[in-house]
Amino acid sequence: MKILITGTAGFIGFHLAKRLLERGDEVVGIDNINDYYDVNLKYARLAELGITVKNNDFTWGEKVHSTTYEKHTFIKMDLSDTQSIYQLFEEEQFDAVCNLAAQAGVRYSLENPHTYIQSNVVGFMNILEACRYNGVKNFCYASSSSIYGLNKSQPFKTTDHTDHQVSIYAATKKSNEVMAHTYAHLYGIATTGLRFFTVYGPWGRPDMAPMLFTDAILNHRPIKVFNHGKMSRDFTYIDDIVDGIVKVIDNTAQVSKDFDAYQPDPSHSSAPYRIYNIGHNSPLPLMTFIETLESALGKQAEKNFMDMQDGDVVATYADVSALMQDFNYKPKTTLDTGIKNFVNWYKAFYKVS
Repeated sequence: MKILITGTAGFIGFHLAKRLLERGDEVVGIDNINDYYDVNLKYARLAELGITVKNNDFTWGEKVHSTTYEKHTFIKMDLSDTQSIYQLFEEEQFDAVCNLAAQAGVRYSLENPHTYIQSNVVGFMNILEACRYNGVKNFCYASSSSIYGLNKSQPFKTTDHTDHQVSIYAATKKSNEVMAHTYAHLYGIATTGLRFFTVYGPWGRPDMAPMLFTDAILNHRPIKVFNHGKMSRDFTYIDDIVDGIVKVIDNTAQVSKDFDAYQPDPSHSSAPYRIYNIGHNSPLPLMTFIETLESALGKQAEKNFMDMQDGDVVATYADVSALMQDFNYKPKTTLDTGIKNFVNWYKAFYKVS
């Protein structure tokens, strides 16, 4: 299968590309390699996939062939570059597309909302249009647990209505789901949205808790513990996330025979459209996460307990029953194992003795 993955210099995109390449798929990856966080980590992920150029001086639009995987090509490209996206789709004729590229981060969206509209809405529209005109049969994309917003009903179910977002980031992800349904309805493109829940693991993002906390603890700085530690998250290890994505890539969304237009279920449709949660289905208190990290590092954290941040939510808990029913999905990695794997990678990558 020939698959486009957007965001292959990113955390989830990198891991997905590696998994698909190792099973023999042909993968074209694109990424704009922006400086939202340390670009050296992004370059290192690409290098792990065999994508390297001298001095990391990637030229916009130039194809770089992997020295590790025969069937892998990377192109530095921005989703909002309409002409380049259309040309790429016309040349490559993909069997499936997985759109993971996006401007991430709830807190950053409070400071730079326009960046999110350009990348997550304009860029998303370009991908949809390119799929429409080039016969792409299977399109999956990253949504987010942030979409549940003010909803306090636990666990979060894909049958819940999601109309009360609390950040621009979450609002852009909601718009993606609405746009995807429209294209599924109008043009028959099979679209599947994946709501990710607190993904962690090796090669993770520096702006997320595992990296922030680890860096602070090892460098004798206090960690910020928001809402005075009274938070919980459905921490999901990266390998379990990738398992779910691969199942969706291998199985296109189908028209629902049970869809009732008088009592519509927002997770499926009379069009080929599905929404799934991907999480561990087992939320843990933030303080348990911190204690597990402290144990793996062999070092206690100094904690600054702080008030809740704007745009954040107190708890996330994924109901993954739909993914389990449709694809026999089951997350396997415990927090202890996942954190140990993360710490081992962190120490090796950052050369911590």
